[in-house]
Amino acid sequence: EVQLVESGGDLVQPGGSLRLSCATSGFTFSQYAMTWARQAPGKELEWVSAIDGGAKSTYYAGSVKGRFTISRDNAKNTLYLQLNNLKTEDTAMYYCVKDWNNPSSRVRGQGTQVTVSS
Repeated sequence: EVQLVESGGDLVQPGGSLRLSCATSGFTFSQYAMTWARQAPGKELEWVSAIDGGAKSTYYAGSVKGRFTISRDNAKNTLYLQLNNLKTEDTAMYYCVKDWNNPSSRVRGQGTQVTVSS
């Protein structure tokens, strides 16, 4: 069974930083591209960033490029998202997602809440 468990969310002030983690199990992690997505209250799920299985290519939404960094440790089966220079509009539930491009097999974790507020 595929399991994705996110952690690291918190309440931070604008300009602050957080590091999100996603511990995975139940599949061969290194063989899959992985995605971070987020959902703000009343809004649809938004793609944020992705990384290929070998961690050679990374991709970012325009709204987070230059502020967020995606990475992975295939030895630990763990995905990360470093969030810097946080803005109030970054407030959302953040999800780790497997198979983002295949909605019929897409799997996401329970999410971790990031709240940016002064």
